[in-house]
Amino acid sequence: MAESVRWGILATGGIAAAFAADLVDLPEAEVVAVASRTEASAKAFAERFGIERAYGDWAALAEDTDIDVVYVATPHSAHRAAAGLCLEAGRNVLCEKAFTLNAREAQELVALARGRGSFLMEAMWMYCNPLVRRLKELVEDGAIGEVRSVQADFGLAGPFPPTHRLRDPEQGGGALLDLGVYPVSFAHLLLGEPSDVAARAVLSEEGVDLQTGALLCYDSGALASVHCSIVGGTATSASVTGSTGRIDVPGGFFYPDRFVLHRDGRDPEEFAAAPSDGPRNSLKHEAREVMRALRAGERESPLVPLDGTLAVMRTLDAIRDRIGVRYPGEDARGAVTPV
Repeated sequence: MAESVRWGILATGGIAAAFAADLVDLPEAEVVAVASRTEASAKAFAERFGIERAYGDWAALAEDTDIDVVYVATPHSAHRAAAGLCLEAGRNVLCEKAFTLNAREAQELVALARGRGSFLMEAMWMYCNPLVRRLKELVEDGAIGEVRSVQADFGLAGPFPPTHRLRDPEQGGGALLDLGVYPVSFAHLLLGEPSDVAARAVLSEEGVDLQTGALLCYDSGALASVHCSIVGGTATSASVTGSTGRIDVPGGFFYPDRFVLHRDGRDPEEFAAAPSDGPRNSLKHEAREVMRALRAGERESPLVPLDGTLAVMRTLDAIRDRIGVRYPGEDARGAVTPV
């Protein structure tokens, strides 16, 4: 691979712009192409970020052999189609979360990548954040003993009109896949896949969840309580309680600036993020992990393993099953009906 990793960006929305801005600050990264459903949108994005090539369709980007890896930043309802198109063409892919609409789509992408020997990673930037990685290390090293419970929340105040993508079933709308994926992934990072799931939700007239609460149960006896909402702004806080202590993340747990370790019989210890690791450039960490893996010849990231992504999607499917949210084209199990 050349010294600079050449990126293509598929889609031109807000998260694509944030990612492109972070790549600009990485000297080892080069954005060489962008694609949108319209040529005008792609050209405007290219001019904004100084990108050489702009395509008015996804296939042209997927077929561009001058690209080392494609960042898929469409709404999650289009992830299966967009990422699949790129993988079929032999491109490596970093795909936004929620990874897909459901576990069946996710399994199809993973099988496709593994079958073709291509790199594939979910853009779960939280897992690549240095402070989150430090929190995980402390838990694994037994700093708080055996984990007994995890709590995490993510809610936006809204209100969002029925026409907004967060209310649109066709775009996989609702709180769970857009916001709830973070609390569920945080619980998975520390406890793995639950053995049982209970959940309740308030649904909109369109049939998507306005807010959802879930209790994830584990064979170890641990519990995880997760909550997401598009009708109320929450603290976006998280807490991990163990048999001998607790870790509190007071806000923005998926890109924290600090967390506090409480251990029995000791003074609290605060761990702070480096100034360069703040929320304005947090996406750079996942980009660096992708580039590291590509240079090392890896087909998966150990920080964001595909088996973990599949487990999170199964958990999201289970929650949707409990709350009764189905998207167009899905059967009663929350999976895409075969054509």
